[in-house]
Amino acid sequence: MAKLEKENTDWVAEYLSDWQRAIYTVDNPNATLHTPINKGREAMAYLTYIIEHYIDLPETVVFLHSHRAGYPQAWHTDAEDHDNVASLKTLNIGFVQRKGYANLRCIFIPGCPDEIQPFRQPWEGHRDTEHLMPDAWRYMFGDVEVPRQIGVACCSQFAVSRKQVHSRSVAGYERYRQWLLDTEASDDASGRVMEYLWHIIFGREPV
Repeated sequence: MAKLEKENTDWVAEYLSDWQRAIYTVDNPNATLHTPINKGREAMAYLTYIIEHYIDLPETVVFLHSHRAGYPQAWHTDAEDHDNVASLKTLNIGFVQRKGYANLRCIFIPGCPDEIQPFRQPWEGHRDTEHLMPDAWRYMFGDVEVPRQIGVACCSQFAVSRKQVHSRSVAGYERYRQWLLDTEASDDASGRVMEYLWHIIFGREPV
């Protein structure tokens, strides 16, 4: 989990006490758990956690936003009352272990079926994430062909198995984080690039 210094995440310990917790403060380098810089939204914290705990990950890892519930702040959490506690209480861990990856959002809009079209014609100037994707993809995945379409239900909350995380090397995750560190893209835009790559990183097809 990523949080700002001002955000209260006490709800995690109170209501999800049966889960191990790793809450990274992104804007305080003196915090016990912190990211190298505050960039890429939640992605910097997610990748930092994987890199730092690669050899001792739990069997199931859930990546969540810092706000617990409520509309409109947690509009993208489609559990009852938009509540991440409810989301985790009803998580089918067996499914995560069998499939390796599960998006915590079931409603497919926004994101599906083809939110990101790196070679869209005609070009649409407001789609900054889409414009960044070809170069980001080549940096992260090398010679793997850039997909014509990428689609996944938003919004960077998901569960993965340890085995699925380990299907890629720690050097791979370090490379993904290095892209975040080096890119001139904004915090928001770079985070959205990662939002549309998590499912691919963890073994799913682009669409």
